Amino acid sequence: MKKIISVLCILSALCFSVNTLAGDKIKLGTEGAYAPFNSIDAKGKLVGFDIEIGEALCAAMEAECEWVTSDWDGIIPALLAKKFDAIIASMSITEERKQKIAFTQKYYTSPVKFARMKGSSFEITPDKLKGKYIAVQSSTVTENFVRATFPKAKIKAYKSQEEANLDFLAGRVDVIAADSFVLYDFLDSKQGKQAEAVGPDFDDVKYLGEGIGIGVRKGNSELVNKLNAAIKKIREDGTYQKINNKYFKFDVYGS
Repeated sequence: MKKIISVLCILSALCFSVNTLAGDKIKLGTEGAYAPFNSIDAKGKLVGFDIEIGEALCAAMEAECEWVTSDWDGIIPALLAKKFDAIIASMSITEERKQKIAFTQKYYTSPVKFARMKGSSFEITPDKLKGKYIAVQSSTVTENFVRATFPKAKIKAYKSQEEANLDFLAGRVDVIAADSFVLYDFLDSKQGKQAEAVGPDFDDVKYLGEGIGIGVRKGNSELVNKLNAAIKKIREDGTYQKINNKYFKFDVYGS
């Protein structure tokens, strides 16, 4: 009888442990200022590709999730301070960042692209941009790439992509560089119609990383594995493609 009671207690404890894990809330960190990936709409709601992918991953994991916003330049410190459990904010997987945090596999890929005002003749080469002002968002792989590749240019870094866009439109900088999808979204907007994309797509792995992944604190391999399995699941069951097609006319996942 004691053995039966002991077994029942063990099973009960296991069930409690599983249920507690299943009922745990996963806090997802994002910026909320990087359309079309993550932004806040007129009603104060988080929207965008990152947000819908995050919600789909939570559904695939059968987990309850809560979104938390953070300024981009403080988003990794906020993760390390346990203000949230994972970053889903279009963060490139780079060697520098892997020194601080762990990453899932990629969930999309994006090169860097430049834009200039229509009617201008700026060419995207190190020599042609010598002494010219380039706008970028600070603390991004785009900033690192531009500073290294265009050392003779004058780099102006902004807290958010929106601020960089506004200074570009105001004529305070000559060209703007950004994640290609974010840049094309800006160019498709009413204000962005004044500008045009220029130059090649830049995808130097040294600076731009191995794709866009989800950042997680080191040591939390369980969450990394669950998120990787969820990414695989939504890729296979068509959920990813439905979200992709809502925002883009091509497969952003890449090869």
